[in-house]
Amino acid sequence: MPREMNFEIVNRLAPELGAAEPLGRVGVITTPHGQIHTPAFIPVGTKATVKAVLPESMRDLGAQAILSNAYHLYLQPGSDIVEEAGGLGAFMNWPGPTFTDSGGFQVLSLGVGFKKVLAMTAETVQSDDVIAEGRDRLAHVDDDGVTFKSHLDGSMHRFTPEISMRVQHEIGADIMFAFDECTTLLNTREYQERSLDRTYAWAIRCISEHVRLTAERSNKPYQALFGVIQGAQYEDLRRKAARDLGGLDFDGFGIGGALDKSQLGTIVRWVNEELPVNKPRHLLGIGEPDDLFTAIENGADTFDCVAASRVARNGAVYSRSGRFTVSNSKHRRAFVPIDEECDCYTCANYTQAYLHHLFKGKEILSSMLATVHNERFIVRLVDDIRGSIVSNNFYEFKADFLGRFRAK
Repeated sequence: MPREMNFEIVNRLAPELGAAEPLGRVGVITTPHGQIHTPAFIPVGTKATVKAVLPESMRDLGAQAILSNAYHLYLQPGSDIVEEAGGLGAFMNWPGPTFTDSGGFQVLSLGVGFKKVLAMTAETVQSDDVIAEGRDRLAHVDDDGVTFKSHLDGSMHRFTPEISMRVQHEIGADIMFAFDECTTLLNTREYQERSLDRTYAWAIRCISEHVRLTAERSNKPYQALFGVIQGAQYEDLRRKAARDLGGLDFDGFGIGGALDKSQLGTIVRWVNEELPVNKPRHLLGIGEPDDLFTAIENGADTFDCVAASRVARNGAVYSRSGRFTVSNSKHRRAFVPIDEECDCYTCANYTQAYLHHLFKGKEILSSMLATVHNERFIVRLVDDIRGSIVSNNFYEFKADFLGRFRAK
């Protein structure tokens, strides 16, 4: 199959004295719509928009690519409409590379009532039939696919590996993800094992349908397909999934599934010790500063997360001295930027006092200015981490940044 995606490793993270060999690296992913210099943070534009921010502003603040959600675009406006518009980039006026996830996370997370997360701790009793307290089950999984009820209007839908591939081909992103079953930490070990087998079978079906659709749509730019590694908190399952999917003809890999953040580095390392070295690895749903250092050190190349924009809409902003809520009263007369060291449009032109006023007045501009800052802060942080690997001062930069960020 002709491919227009390439990944080149240009630097590797040097080991820290006396520590285990790090897996971090610097690379370049080449897609039909441009290059992504890795490590890179990929902002999330769930419904073909990063909430409250123009696509042009996302470009200006340094975003290299945008990730949208196949589940949401399938339900509204419809993947066929996105295709008719010329594909995701043309539809949203974004000139650079694009990603779509498979919709598996949303189908299952919304389906069991956990919304944005899939039970990030495993403190309660495990079960084969997990459902959030007080919620109705909206998704039913079988070996062929998932039947689910739309969270928008209650209509019934069906996703199979083949349907997910068709939807993502119509959306037209440069990088897509295979359809997988995303479990929670509350599922039993036995269910995790069955789910892993199901995800592997679905991966094979995704590749087959991807090959067929690529040939059928030969007039379109090539879309890369990444397999998704599951396995929850279990080392043997994570390593098995990485070996099994690593042996298939994927262009790259996503590291997915619910996991306890305290084990993030360990789990990412398990997976990346097994995956092919010469293919990119995308860590799904991770974007907090502490986690980015951990993930990069253990071999993840790209990341996506809605946190930067979501917390911004609630008044929480990042600074080199930590995250704080600008709508709190102590910022009412703070006539200084969110972060004196930030080079974003918001910090160059507006004060904490002004943002405090906007949030208190429930002005729409509050979300825009806070989101621009938060997205720039995280994009720039990952850019700086990439630079620290090239200049061989990653560990010094990590200690300095996290020391200041955690100080409060």
